[in-house]
Amino acid sequence: MPDAYVEGLFQTQDGPRIEYRVYPAVGEERGDPVLCLHGLTRNLRDFEELAPRIAALGRRVITTSQRGRGGSDPDPVPERYTPAVYAADMLALLDHLGVQRAIYVGTSMGGLMTMITAAIAPGRMSAAVLNDVGPEIDPVGLKRIQSYVGGVSVTGNWREAAEYCRAINGAAFPNEQDEAFWISFARKMFREVAPGQIVLDYDAAISRNVAPPPGDQPPVVDLWPLYDALKPVPTLLIRGALTDILASSVVERMRQRKPDLEVVETPGVGHAPFMTEPAAFAALGAFIEAH
Repeated sequence: MPDAYVEGLFQTQDGPRIEYRVYPAVGEERGDPVLCLHGLTRNLRDFEELAPRIAALGRRVITTSQRGRGGSDPDPVPERYTPAVYAADMLALLDHLGVQRAIYVGTSMGGLMTMITAAIAPGRMSAAVLNDVGPEIDPVGLKRIQSYVGGVSVTGNWREAAEYCRAINGAAFPNEQDEAFWISFARKMFREVAPGQIVLDYDAAISRNVAPPPGDQPPVVDLWPLYDALKPVPTLLIRGALTDILASSVVERMRQRKPDLEVVETPGVGHAPFMTEPAAFAALGAFIEAH
């Protein structure tokens, strides 16, 4: 399957440069491009397997690393590490690429960015995919993320990096016992800065805005109005069957508020599916081809 892409750096208005890749559509382009948005500590390498498969459907695919991740610049003002800033970056990137409307595919934090974009720039989104995220975050999963994000981890080889990934994410992928899977996982999350020095590929300061507040009481933030902004937008929700982020009760409320919401569950996977799993990609591919 062709996996060629063009790389670039986009200069944001307030300074940090954003790395991106554009995968051209295979054959005749058949609809709006697809913009893939990653989760909190991840980067565009999360979509290295997914993007070529979407491109094979006749769609141009844009993947990015948000500021402070991957090959994007860290932000000298950590207070700007917020989904609202990232969403604005993506609208500016689409302008830079001459894209008026796109199908947004957002994993976890990327799904929050998707909902924000639907609220602030509804004309820029032709359809939306929320990957294992909704307007309420399960406190169990939130505490798990808070427990490790921002930690400094330096390993001496890729096997050690893979073991770190398995320790953090093993519960989400219990059926993945092949070391090759975890090595691949590590190469998405880490980068080699020198021989024998492999580090997590994000600015530790991204943790400041997700750290637990004093007293360990989560702030009350009502995200349902952002979700409601998706009501006129065709939307697919992908949920990991083992997720600790998106409760099934929240999914039911999402369906009640948006009866045309399409939902697929990915068996044997927690937070978050890579969307290349058979059930997830079958639903995602059909959804993209329909929009």
